Amino acid sequence: MESRGSVPARPPSYEGVWRFTAPAVDASVPRARHAVRDLLKRQGVPVAGDAVQGLLLIVSELVTNAVRHAALLSPRVAVEVAVGAEWVRVAVEDNHPYRPKALETDYGQTGGRGLLLVREVTREAGGVCDIEHTATGGKIIWAALPR
Repeated sequence: MESRGSVPARPPSYEGVWRFTAPAVDASVPRARHAVRDLLKRQGVPVAGDAVQGLLLIVSELVTNAVRHAALLSPRVAVEVAVGAEWVRVAVEDNHPYRPKALETDYGQTGGRGLLLVREVTREAGGVCDIEHTATGGKIIWAALPR
């Protein structure tokens, strides 16, 4: 309980939401991954190393999917990082209306399992992930991991 005259507690400086956009090209995949890593470090987010690696893998997979499958209708993708008291959420938004599904493991294929990987990394970390439609007809794919 707050006493009279006290200053309300402010959230730690590392909590917040950051968003950036990038062209839907292959070079944006490592750039997005590095930007997220650098942001977490610069803001001093206290997050376990395994969680950081999981987040970076998720960003790589989601930006790769947007570049490979949505670039025709979405020449730019948006990456958002939201940090709360107990979690870190990464999201990738594009303007393509197709809502992808995680494919089952097929060891005969060399690709196509990015969302399955995102789902499994998120689940193993104790997090959640989902796909949402945007008001403009695109989609946001996000994953939230505990810090």
